[in-house]
Amino acid sequence: MKNRLLWPLLALAALLLLNLVVTPSFFSLRMQDGHLYGGLVDVLKNGAPTLLIALGMTLVIATRGIDLSVGAVAAIAGAVTCVHIGTSGSAGTAFAGMAIALVLCALLGLWNGFLVAGLGIQPIIATLVLMTAGRGVAMLVTEGQIVTVNNDAYRQVGAGFVVLPISILISLLVLGLVAFATRRTALGMLIESVGVNPEASRLAGVRSRTIIWTVYVFAAVCAGIAGLMISSNVSAADANNAGLWIEMDAILAVVIGGTSLAGGRYSLTGTLLGALIIQTLTTTVYTIGVAPEVTLLFKAVVVIAVCLLQAPKARAALSFRKVAVS
Repeated sequence: MKNRLLWPLLALAALLLLNLVVTPSFFSLRMQDGHLYGGLVDVLKNGAPTLLIALGMTLVIATRGIDLSVGAVAAIAGAVTCVHIGTSGSAGTAFAGMAIALVLCALLGLWNGFLVAGLGIQPIIATLVLMTAGRGVAMLVTEGQIVTVNNDAYRQVGAGFVVLPISILISLLVLGLVAFATRRTALGMLIESVGVNPEASRLAGVRSRTIIWTVYVFAAVCAGIAGLMISSNVSAADANNAGLWIEMDAILAVVIGGTSLAGGRYSLTGTLLGALIIQTLTTTVYTIGVAPEVTLLFKAVVVIAVCLLQAPKARAALSFRKVAVS
């Protein structure tokens, strides 16, 4: 797994160096009013929602699943919270709205888990239902309008600071909790066993359905928190655009990080690197001035290059070429 992380690490370093060449002050950090600012801080802050969703996606993919509904769930979380807050400036109202949104997200995760583990529907089909319907639910909640709020407590989630942006601290806290739960307890081994062979795991006494149900709920809650960050950062809920295509960024981050789409093996460190690559790539696009009409193509070329460099056959070909040259 360490070798698999080499190419993502080199790709991240190359992107950062490219930004440094184009913007010499890219690595500069400055402290102002107790808040840390800088190009690297911006990458971490803007990448926090993607990292959160990628963490949930990692565990889902590790069980041979996939969750396409996370972007819609993120939009629902922001919509429910902003509609609940309305014109209120009360911190209690903001916390109540966020709690309601996260409970709703957990229920949506239960629904996905029910379709996949309970009814045996293919994960890509089961979550595609909520991916489509979720946007509609968010539109219904906001009545098709962009709902703006003015609540200081809510704004802290996506735009607040405790030296570092609070969104970074939240995502790192979740990463630490997931790492502890999956690497210091039997949970990680159970998830991998379900991903490698669900039937053998069941015969061995592993409650595979419960494991699958749990990872879908976790993915939905992570998506809900990410949706709160996105919405809070702009103090508004945009049901059409909030979290749009973020599920694709999350899947790319997981794949770039070396987690197998066939289930079983996964890497949280790789997912962290993958999320940083995706966000740094987005930052690079704006930094070097890539034309908007070719932005997606540029990102796709870079992602394909990283994935090819990770492929066993490509690595073997490169090794053979090195031996032949020497």
